[in-house]
Amino acid sequence: MSGTYLGMPAFPKAAHEAVHDATLRGNLRHATHTIRAKRAKAVAEVSDWAALREAGKRIKDHTLRHLDRYLVQLEESVTAAGGTVHWAADAEEANRIVADLVKATGESEVVKVKSMATQEIGLNEALEAEGIRAYETDLAELIVQLGKDRPSHILVPAIHRNRGEIRDIFRNEMGEWGRPAPEGLTDTPAELAEAARLHLREKFLRAKVGISGANFMVAETGTMVVVESEGNGRMCLTLPETLISVVGIEKIVPTWRDLEVFLQTLPRSSTAERMNPYTSMWTGTTDSEAADGPRTFHLVLLDNGRTDTLADEVGRQALRCIRCSACLNVCPVYERAGGHAYGSVYPGPIGAILSPQLRGVTSEIDASLPYASSLCGACYDVCPVAIDIPEVLVHLRERVVEGGEVTANGNKVVLKPAKGHAAERAAMRAARWAFGRPGALRAGQRLASRTRRLHPRSLPGPGKAWSGTRDLPAVPAEPFRDWWQRTQGGKDGAK
Repeated sequence: MSGTYLGMPAFPKAAHEAVHDATLRGNLRHATHTIRAKRAKAVAEVSDWAALREAGKRIKDHTLRHLDRYLVQLEESVTAAGGTVHWAADAEEANRIVADLVKATGESEVVKVKSMATQEIGLNEALEAEGIRAYETDLAELIVQLGKDRPSHILVPAIHRNRGEIRDIFRNEMGEWGRPAPEGLTDTPAELAEAARLHLREKFLRAKVGISGANFMVAETGTMVVVESEGNGRMCLTLPETLISVVGIEKIVPTWRDLEVFLQTLPRSSTAERMNPYTSMWTGTTDSEAADGPRTFHLVLLDNGRTDTLADEVGRQALRCIRCSACLNVCPVYERAGGHAYGSVYPGPIGAILSPQLRGVTSEIDASLPYASSLCGACYDVCPVAIDIPEVLVHLRERVVEGGEVTANGNKVVLKPAKGHAAERAAMRAARWAFGRPGALRAGQRLASRTRRLHPRSLPGPGKAWSGTRDLPAVPAEPFRDWWQRTQGGKDGAK
């Protein structure tokens, strides 16, 4: 994944710093509460939402089980429609393919549709190293790029910025990238949008190469689908002569009928709309200069850890994700820590399970992400494809604690047990030993019940932080086994 985040601290340290930023917390609280309230209203309008959610889950699971077959079908469909398919095992290969394709056109500038996949591989930085300048055209991505910042939200990358900050970024930075901001620019949304529109229009009109991702790929026809709210994406998809799309291999749906399910659930879960204002679809190329669409189309299918994730029976459900960001907007941890603390282009609950798997849990920050959750389950409740994020978080915590061999981009890596978890490992092993020996467990329960008067109200040492906000469970007067034997032991069938 992107080198932009290399060297960042583990989540606990980054989050500790973020929660002391009052402006950041205020921005996040206002934005996430607004979005999730609108989403809840939009979802409530649909009487069969639970059925749509289940259908999306099943379609995704079916596709992932037969991913090899659908990828081949997709390649055949795209090729038949006039496009060219490239396969990229990792970020380095994908960046090299895209850079070579841009160089072959003789251009040194590209316009980009908002794309998580290109952020994941650090494409902008890779193109810059090759002398190619990439211009983000999504309004929020433009703000992030001009501000020399990083995205902090999947749907709203500049959610951590308020209008005053955006106005200052436009005033100070637009001139370095092209048309400067208008004189006397204020922080009213209409003026900020108009400044962005004027700045981007000249780039759209002169761009010969566009770069995009895709929300979905339809295997039976080779059709790419991009949903958005501003129309900037459609400009990138229709005006340039050459279009290069970098898409994760998990974004396939088998048929148009399958696509219909997600075109209902994605808009309501992400922007709380019944339908996205712009739903752009293209299949292959156009051979007419008068027609909209690219005359040359390249599809770069990106693995970058997805095959390794697919091999994990529990963790693979993260590949169902349709990038709606609903889980971020209900997460109490994200609301307080913000997206940058996750050290990945995928923040929030989905990032806490997706990033460690794509990167192989081989770094301190990846080992900390599965713990960036209270396991409240709100993320699972709102997920339109029913990803059980708490289940995967617990599963990844087990991998972190136990250590062992993991696979990262096709390479075997020995993961050492995480530092600071020695006590947890010892406790789990002791519990495993006791639960495997009924006699020892029975004796331990009786001993605990007899010493309950000696139990403290709070835990000592590191446990003090836990018990400082929770009541320790009271030890019952007698173990359940003894109670059962005393009250039920004489009844027929009781043991």
